[in-house]
Amino acid sequence: MTEVKPFELPDKIPMHVAIIMDGNGRWARARGLPRMAGHRAGVDNLRQVLEACVEFGIQYLTIYAFSTENWERPVDEVRGLMNILEEVIDRELQKLDENGVQLRHIGRLERLHPKLQEKVRHAIELTRNNQKLVLNIAWNYGGRAEIVDAIRRIVADGISQAEVEEDLVSRYLYTADCPDPDLIIRTSGELRVSNFLIWQGAYSEWYITSTYWPDFNREELLKALCDYASRERRYGRVPRPVSPK
Repeated sequence: MTEVKPFELPDKIPMHVAIIMDGNGRWARARGLPRMAGHRAGVDNLRQVLEACVEFGIQYLTIYAFSTENWERPVDEVRGLMNILEEVIDRELQKLDENGVQLRHIGRLERLHPKLQEKVRHAIELTRNNQKLVLNIAWNYGGRAEIVDAIRRIVADGISQAEVEEDLVSRYLYTADCPDPDLIIRTSGELRVSNFLIWQGAYSEWYITSTYWPDFNREELLKALCDYASRERRYGRVPRPVSPK
């Protein structure tokens, strides 16, 4: 990875960063704490990452908070995660709104408890005009489920086969009015996509760090941005030869 000095901001900043926030459980286990303590530490850590994104000029941040597969975890852990989501909305919504963060939900909202669904919808409506940072919260999200939902909506709208192209499919995804992520970060060192933004991330740059999510701070984000800035994005093409002067 590219070594950087503290507070050295690269010239090339990604517009959209997505993060798989992995390693909460292992962070807790390493400290002899229950898994929920790791999840709470991960939530607390998100605040400084949001502040850093605004500081660095990132315009869109997508966080993978709860997948469609996470329902298979122990019932107590799932219930605890739902409680954390509700607590975060109650505690942080006003400050997020004051700081210009626009909240969006991507995923299947209908499986959440009706009371929690209402709180999520209220948060989205309250912050809908904020422009400093768009925060997509992927909750009950799965990349395959997203594509299935898009296909169902395309069929329901009577779109003909001849009209189905990549741009049209993109407009039917949960992230319809967001640019594709330039950079996807995965903490904790795992080398898996984990069903995250599998359409949108086709040409994203990936950055894998062994740092657990609760320890992924401003400086760790800066390292990821500097590594991203050092790369040449080709989108499947070869670079153009430089003409001699």
